[in-house]
Amino acid sequence: MIIGIKDLRNLLAITIVTGCAAFVCSLFLNYNMDVVTIKNQITTPQGMIMYDALISSGKVTVSVSGGCLIVTTVIMLIFYVKNYIDSHGKELGILKALGYSNFKIAKHFWVFGVSVLFGSVLGCIGACAYMPAFYEAQNSEGLFPKMLPQFHLMLAFCLIVLPTMFFMFVAMLYAFFKLKSPVIALLKERQKISIKKAKKEGKESSFLSDLRKNTLGSRKILVFFIGFSAFCFSSMTQMSMSIDDLASENFSWMMILIGMILAFMTLLMSLTSVVKANIKTIAMMKVFGYSQKECSRSIFGGYRPVSYIGFVIGTVYQCLLLRITVDVIFADFENMPVYRFDYKSLAVSFVTFIVSYECVIYGYSRKIGKQSLKSIMLE
Repeated sequence: MIIGIKDLRNLLAITIVTGCAAFVCSLFLNYNMDVVTIKNQITTPQGMIMYDALISSGKVTVSVSGGCLIVTTVIMLIFYVKNYIDSHGKELGILKALGYSNFKIAKHFWVFGVSVLFGSVLGCIGACAYMPAFYEAQNSEGLFPKMLPQFHLMLAFCLIVLPTMFFMFVAMLYAFFKLKSPVIALLKERQKISIKKAKKEGKESSFLSDLRKNTLGSRKILVFFIGFSAFCFSSMTQMSMSIDDLASENFSWMMILIGMILAFMTLLMSLTSVVKANIKTIAMMKVFGYSQKECSRSIFGGYRPVSYIGFVIGTVYQCLLLRITVDVIFADFENMPVYRFDYKSLAVSFVTFIVSYECVIYGYSRKIGKQSLKSIMLE
């Protein structure tokens, strides 16, 4: 079995998400490990309060952000392994028919974990480059002795080697169970297309509505990714605009940059997969005279409410996280500003989200319209 460069190129989204996770975790864990070494040099009560608050906030950030990104990476990896097996069913079925065991085929899927290795390495390198500025921002009040970032080999091992081995194992394990399908099921074309042009307007509307629901329900994992992209956009943009009095400007830019990358990468990945999964359905709709607008509405329309739900969840998430940070972690810190929900940030984020999301949808709608029937049927 050969997994080509073209197949691995599709894993760019995993590399980026893993890189963001490694970047965040490396920054805060490295800082926590270094600041512990100067605890005995902190002599003021205010300094000890800040020390405890930074340690706690670092743990919360790593647990919440890092954990969320790791779960997302697992789901992405499973999605790509499943997509590869579905799209190469005939080749894999032939290998099984020739006597190759499930394990012998599945072990080649370790290569999918290489995307995690690249992301982890890039994330840690980026964190190392940003650490001096991050350390300076963390001690902006001058409550600690000056501290330089130290390299921790065990931390690098835990953030690069262990995740890579874990995700390689996950890819092989999922492939092993996925390949337990009968050989005939892998060899046989199972996709069925049944579209009839309705004569009555009511039946046509019912058909488009059913198609929209089926498109949404047939690939639930894409529903998660589109909701997650809206969640990232909402939470990161609002949080970065709401913490002017709580964090440095560099930290705000870091958050909004990570949020934008995650949001647009997962959204583009999801919509590309939606188009590929429905390419033959689009072809048949064109044959029966459906317009570009009707095709776009039936394929993408069901995902719009999902994105709005993701935006709402992201808003609630960032509000609760900031509330916990101010009222619990920094509760004993003097002159700490009172947290109030920022409606202006919500309005700016929501308007920007709608414009960005609709522009992306419009771009994919144009892509559907420009594809000729011949090119679609040759897919």
